[in-house]
Amino acid sequence: MTYFAPETEQQLTAAGLRPGRMCYFAGRSAAMGAVGAPAVAATFYNFNPALVARHVPQAWSLAAPAAVLDARFASVDAALRRMLGDDVVTSPEVAEAAGLARRAAEACSGAGRALAAAHLGLEWPAAPHLVLWHAVTVLREHRGDGHVALLLAAELPGVQALVSYTATGRGFVREFAQASRGFSALEWADAERELARRGLLDDDGALTPDGVALREQIEADTDRLAAGPWSVLGADGAARLGEIGARLVRALLAAGCFPDNVFAARGGSATARR
Repeated sequence: MTYFAPETEQQLTAAGLRPGRMCYFAGRSAAMGAVGAPAVAATFYNFNPALVARHVPQAWSLAAPAAVLDARFASVDAALRRMLGDDVVTSPEVAEAAGLARRAAEACSGAGRALAAAHLGLEWPAAPHLVLWHAVTVLREHRGDGHVALLLAAELPGVQALVSYTATGRGFVREFAQASRGFSALEWADAERELARRGLLDDDGALTPDGVALREQIEADTDRLAAGPWSVLGADGAARLGEIGARLVRALLAAGCFPDNVFAARGGSATARR
């Protein structure tokens, strides 16, 4: 949600960053400190490293990571209040969900998961709606870090991971995926050719049966690696968090939290950024 909310760029540019992609790269990586472009490209995985290098580490000369983090939390506060309203943001249900999500997030292991560990190491905010958002961010990065490990095991470099996931029809539409991740038409075509050589894409750019099987196995293994933290909630706690979360997601979608022409018709997923 936060990456598409106008409040994000408003707050981060007020902190000193330049508008556009710098806000994304610095906002998400600030938890790791003033890291360089190679670290950001490695952990974000499916962005063109040349795109990352245009914004990092220059971002840290314009705003310190601590200032970026403060601005990011301020943007989330403003965006959630705009889209959900103060009554929902301050509701007992949000406070309940925040407590459950924090328990799950604090059960995450940072071992081998740089982004999850960095976010888990931040000081927790006080407001329940920000606790909920931060906990979801930790859980998202925890899942994503595990997903990257599986992409490496499958020998899918960043651009091939992006192309093959886009071909599932579950993530971004191709035009947005290619442009937002900074790959040229030639780089995208080269990735398609290599995936076809491996028998994962057909001549039309669709997944072959082997391609479908590989992507489904990666997603199943990603779910398995990400399941541990949720076990601390038990079945009832996880179901309750899912119930409240689903209502909040429906409200955010109704408020237009995502722009048109970004996600494929079948919708996004927890690993759409990959």
